[in-house]
Amino acid sequence: MKPNEPSSNQSGDPLLSQGSLSSATENQTGQDAAARLIRSQIDNIYSNEQASPYERTHAEHVQPQAEQWRQYHTAWQNYYQQYYEGYYTHHLNQAKKTLENQIASTKPIQNETESTDELIFDLRQKLIGKVKKSATKVRKSRHFIPITAGVAVVLILLFMQFNRFLISNVVAYISPGNIDPQNIIVNPSSVISVSPEPKLIIPKINVDVPVLYDVGSDYNSQMTAMTKGVAHFAITGANSHPGEIGNTVIAGHSSNDLLDSGDYKFIFAQLDKLVAGDTVYLNYNSVRYSYTVTKKIVVKPSDVSSLVYPTDKPILTLLTCTPLGTSLNRLLVTAEQVSPDPSKSTAAPTTTGTQSSSIPGSSPTLFERIFGKN
Repeated sequence: MKPNEPSSNQSGDPLLSQGSLSSATENQTGQDAAARLIRSQIDNIYSNEQASPYERTHAEHVQPQAEQWRQYHTAWQNYYQQYYEGYYTHHLNQAKKTLENQIASTKPIQNETESTDELIFDLRQKLIGKVKKSATKVRKSRHFIPITAGVAVVLILLFMQFNRFLISNVVAYISPGNIDPQNIIVNPSSVISVSPEPKLIIPKINVDVPVLYDVGSDYNSQMTAMTKGVAHFAITGANSHPGEIGNTVIAGHSSNDLLDSGDYKFIFAQLDKLVAGDTVYLNYNSVRYSYTVTKKIVVKPSDVSSLVYPTDKPILTLLTCTPLGTSLNRLLVTAEQVSPDPSKSTAAPTTTGTQSSSIPGSSPTLFERIFGKN
């Protein structure tokens, strides 16, 4: 055998080195130890000292108690509550942020120190600015001036036509008239001296007005006299004066045109408030004559005969136009003398007084002056 050739056993295999024999011995020892461990564990499984893991004990199942159930449900409720609180809080915050972003993108950020009053003031100024701008556009329109002029003319005409209706109703509403004439004690036999100025006094409706006697019964004479007070309307059969037997007729305006002259255009605006029993006074020739209202009627302007009737007493008739603001009818308020003693009155003269075809009323309206009275 050559020295360089590997040695071999008799069977022809090459001979193992000394190191290789030692490693093989150690591997065999480890395998034996592992086999013994596994064998030991198998023996323990089948030994009587340890029960089989597949053995059924048949132990009784323990039911949960009420308190345990309560704790169980409480735990789940707390869980769900916290879960949904967190869920909705998260989405609420997201929605809030989205809204804030939208506001910030569409509206400039306001100063945090700006007050509510300042915001309202700014809004008001904006609105006023828009109104002024619109008004400027309208005024610059070529239709504005003609339309405005037309409306103004119509309003002026309507006011001139119907001003007596408006003003008379206002005067009748606001004029005082709360004096109770029944609180005035009248002695029919007494004679009270007053100033020589002829006057008509009606406490209930706050009337204290001069009376003009013997001025004529025609329309123009009556209208002229009523600019200075109330007028004595003396006609045949009704031409007496205070203190004389017969009918003393006194006419006054309940309404008249605002443009007409005179300070007594609405002196009888409340005459229809008089009722039976109210007191009326006439100062004539320095004597005060007292009358008590007995009746009131409404007649047509042409019904002059309603003022003429036989009587053996001193009678006073107050007349005016009705309804207020018109001259369609005439209101007649009749009163009888109670002081001084009416039995001592003298008869009225039969020669004075003229005929008249109508009872005086108010002046013509604007349209009546333009188109004539029917």
